Amino acid sequence: MAHSVELGNLEAVVNRLVESGRYNSKSEVLREGVRLLDERETRLAVLDAALARGLADADAGRVLAAEDVFAELKHRYGASSDDPRP
Repeated sequence: MAHSVELGNLEAVVNRLVESGRYNSKSEVLREGVRLLDERETRLAVLDAALARGLADADAGRVLAAEDVFAELKHRYGASSDDPRP
């Protein structure tokens, strides 16, 4: 199924990628771009879901004091008490 798209200034980028031999055709470049966008959107959806769960936990009062979290991290990863990193 053939489609026509207007790439504007990106046309030169697509042409350069094909001319360099990295891709065999403009279609390959566009498929790769759409695949990467799909992967990014999937990762963003996972992050959005995690954020929503975290906000729901906070709204429900399922939270820990920052001092307790930092103390656990220091204990777990062996950071000294005078180390400025959490």
